[in-house]
Amino acid sequence: MFNLIGAIFSGLFIGALARWFYPGVVGMGWGMTILLGVGGSLLAGLVTSRGSEGLSRGGCLASILGAMLLIFVGRHLGWHF
Repeated sequence: MFNLIGAIFSGLFIGALARWFYPGVVGMGWGMTILLGVGGSLLAGLVTSRGSEGLSRGGCLASILGAMLLIFVGRHLGWHF
C-alpha cells in the first residue's frame, strides 16, 4: 500500500517538474500529470537500469527527462493533453 502511495506522490512530483521544464504550455490535469511522472520514471528505469536501489539525483533527472520525452512523443503523435 505504501509503495502505491509513494509512486503516486513521486509521479506527481516528477510529472509537475517535467511540465514546468518542458517549453510551451502543457495543459493537463493532475491525474495525467501523475501518470506522466510514473511513466517517465518507468521509462527512465528501463533505459538506465543498473540494479541500484534508492533515490539518486541521476535517477530523478532521468525520470524528469523520461517524462519530458513522453510529452514530446505524445504531442507528435497528435495527442492533446
